[in-house]
Amino acid sequence: MSDETHFASSGAIDTADRSSDLAEADLEALRTIAARYPRSRSAIMPMLHYVQSVDGRVSPRGLEVCADILGLSTAQVSAVATFYTMYKRRPAGQHHIGVCTTALCAVLGGDELLTAVSDKLGIEAEQTTEDGMFSLERIECNAACDYAPIMMVDWEFMDNMTPDKAGQLLDDLASGREVHSTRGPKITSWRQSERVLAGFNDGQAGQGPSAGEASLRGVEIAHERGWVAVPETQTAKPAGKVVKQANATSGVETPAATKRAVEPAFKATVETAASPKPKRTRTRAGGAK
Repeated sequence: MSDETHFASSGAIDTADRSSDLAEADLEALRTIAARYPRSRSAIMPMLHYVQSVDGRVSPRGLEVCADILGLSTAQVSAVATFYTMYKRRPAGQHHIGVCTTALCAVLGGDELLTAVSDKLGIEAEQTTEDGMFSLERIECNAACDYAPIMMVDWEFMDNMTPDKAGQLLDDLASGREVHSTRGPKITSWRQSERVLAGFNDGQAGQGPSAGEASLRGVEIAHERGWVAVPETQTAKPAGKVVKQANATSGVETPAATKRAVEPAFKATVETAASPKPKRTRTRAGGAK
């Protein structure tokens, strides 16, 4: 059995549940966040993350408090909270699991991974387990295609996942064993991660590599072979010269047919942009001719 979570059918905040754990210390923290910005309304997003770190969702009271501090209407704050999927309409779990099923992740098994996690937890995407330990989300691209298929735990990357690896990971989290992100810090909880997104340092920012081997492979090959980008001063030159510069760098000759197709089009574009625009005259009725 599971509880529906995150998204009400209307996409609105669940206003039926008025519970909130926001205390005076939390209101002061929200004021501190707002004070960081020259225009206070720019603080809406980190403030909503902070609300989630306390209430486990964007609560009605959280909306009202943010609106009051920022001098906005609750509708304005709610518009932001209901636009981004990182803001939850219903309580998320102690650990929030996201599985990417877009493009490369899908090709390499993302859908099978999501099915395995769903079966393991006994819930569907956008639901939370009855004990509140896990919530599950289908992610539309985690921006980590070089490590596909990707799974996230509390917004931290778990790279090159398989159903078996995911099952063991979930068992470790459920039993309280220490788990580390593939390229990041020790997993704490979804609420703690939300506090970090609100701008409060948890002391783990330096853990893990800033970029893994797969992410750096392309630039390392470029360094080994002496490849460089086309200088900015060359980018405004006719297409033939740009192609020649790129070929000299890469050692790859562009087919003559490609040059013949590109150069006239480039020349026509330049000439059109440089030619004077016809003057407009006005008729007595005010129209143009």
